Amino acid sequence: MEKYYISTAIAYTSGKPHIGNTYEVVLADAIARFKRLQGYDVYFQTGTDEHGEKIELKAKEAGVSPQEFVDKVAAEIRRIWDIMDTSYDRFVRTTDKKHEEVVQHIFKYMYDKGDIYKGEYKGLYCTPCESFWTESQLVDGKCPDCGRDVVFKEEEAYFFKLSKYQKDLEDYIEKHPEFIQPVARKNEMINNFIKPGLQDLCVSRTSFKWGIPVDFDNKHVVYVWLDALTNYITNIGFDFDKSTEEFKYKWPADLHLIGKDIIRFHTIYWPCFLMSLDLPLPKQVFGHPWLLMNSDKMSKSKGNIIYADDLVEKFGVDAVRFYLLHEIPFASDGNINYELVIDKVNSELANVLGNLVQRTISMGHKYFNGKIKNTLVEEDIDKEFIKGINELKNITFEKMDKLQVSDAMTEIFNVLRSSNKYIDETTPWVLAKDANKTDRLETVLYNLLEAIRICALLLEPFMPSTSKNILKQLNNIEDALFYVSDNTYELGQAEILFQRIDKSKFFEE
Repeated sequence: MEKYYISTAIAYTSGKPHIGNTYEVVLADAIARFKRLQGYDVYFQTGTDEHGEKIELKAKEAGVSPQEFVDKVAAEIRRIWDIMDTSYDRFVRTTDKKHEEVVQHIFKYMYDKGDIYKGEYKGLYCTPCESFWTESQLVDGKCPDCGRDVVFKEEEAYFFKLSKYQKDLEDYIEKHPEFIQPVARKNEMINNFIKPGLQDLCVSRTSFKWGIPVDFDNKHVVYVWLDALTNYITNIGFDFDKSTEEFKYKWPADLHLIGKDIIRFHTIYWPCFLMSLDLPLPKQVFGHPWLLMNSDKMSKSKGNIIYADDLVEKFGVDAVRFYLLHEIPFASDGNINYELVIDKVNSELANVLGNLVQRTISMGHKYFNGKIKNTLVEEDIDKEFIKGINELKNITFEKMDKLQVSDAMTEIFNVLRSSNKYIDETTPWVLAKDANKTDRLETVLYNLLEAIRICALLLEPFMPSTSKNILKQLNNIEDALFYVSDNTYELGQAEILFQRIDKSKFFEE
């Protein structure tokens, strides 16, 4: 069995994650579940990034210690990841003692190697983003990432020699075109950051205390990226002379899934750190698009935030998962608001999927007391329908291998749509009136049940509990991802999968 290691970025513990932050872990979960479906030995890691000046300030405002503050937020983040039915294998925290210890070893190793040196930092600093910027990088004098004010800071700091690895990084990206995805992100990194020349990177701070101490100079704490990015190796057992078998098996990661706003750190800083450590680079970094609220970036200051648990309360977990995974394209930003979610629940989940399953199972009970086998009374229309069912597995696998999650789901829903069309064209209710057409009717229902079974199996990575519910109603444990001509169905009870939502009533309430 081939291994597959997928990670999300670790969520920053400054507050409760909104639906835009939650999108990433749901997307990673769908990919992880799909890889399991394909037979991979999957390891899926997520977690929290818990150090820094911003946390120290927020804890002070809240009148608690930084550790108490991050414990509370990390528990809330984990609760939301669990509400969203994500199947992570390990939830990591950068305040774990083992992580802190290995980060200290990494810092010392790079220092001894000459890749880290002491200097002085003078620059413009954005506290919320924990980023230093040059004058030319500012937009209208403000932070280019969050648009807030920056302040001038001057302090002693250690620096990592990013410039030393520039040529190696350029060569690597050229030889591994799949390393940065989508291609637009790769071009952005090369043209905007790498080609103009890499500046050495500030990797320690003295102006706050909430961080991992540099153990040979404890006036300094390790600064954000050397602490946060190394979580991908420290938590699977990396350490210099005593790395575990787990680390040797799992590294390199197959996929780092991250937001497009932090792709620079994962495709420039992180590879250079790994080169310094003489470790292989991750196979792929995918910078996913953003989820916008009414076509605007979500932020607490704008007050345009939706939280995952509120959406789940109104629509259910799988409806929210469906929306996130289906409505955000591969490389461009998606949009969310209550109206859009309701439209999708009604048109896709209630009409296409729910209606098909309920109609088919109800007809199975009505006409054959729930017991259906293939009587093989086939017509030309069946051949085309069965061909579509049998092609679905390969098309879906192909889309998912390219991380085109939305497109993969569209393919499944196309087969569900064609199943509804097949009902309209074969008219089972007309066949039922003719005693000579009983075998033909049974074949038609059998074909529909096979289509539903395969679609339900392929939907599991995206909508796990819905998939389970459909298979329970089918009462059939055959897990072949193609049309099986000699199954027997003894159907369970038909249940409504998704209720239609009355939009005006919803907004009234």
